[in-house]
Amino acid sequence: MMIDNFHTTIVDGETVLFASSLREKYKFSYWDSLIVSSALKNNCKILYTEDMHHGLIVDGVLEIVNPFKE
Repeated sequence: MMIDNFHTTIVDGETVLFASSLREKYKFSYWDSLIVSSALKNNCKILYTEDMHHGLIVDGVLEIVNPFKE
């Protein structure tokens, strides 16, 4: 598998600072806030994860979806 087949992003200082604000606002863990921050930075609308609150809308843009929920 080639990395060119995937969209990648750099975790820069801006992403980390945004993650920190998300962590305080939504009570995410550090790593979850970094994932959410990166998703928002890259204009994602849905984040599939079983580790966060299913149905949560972050900043009015990003929906957290647990793929194992009905």
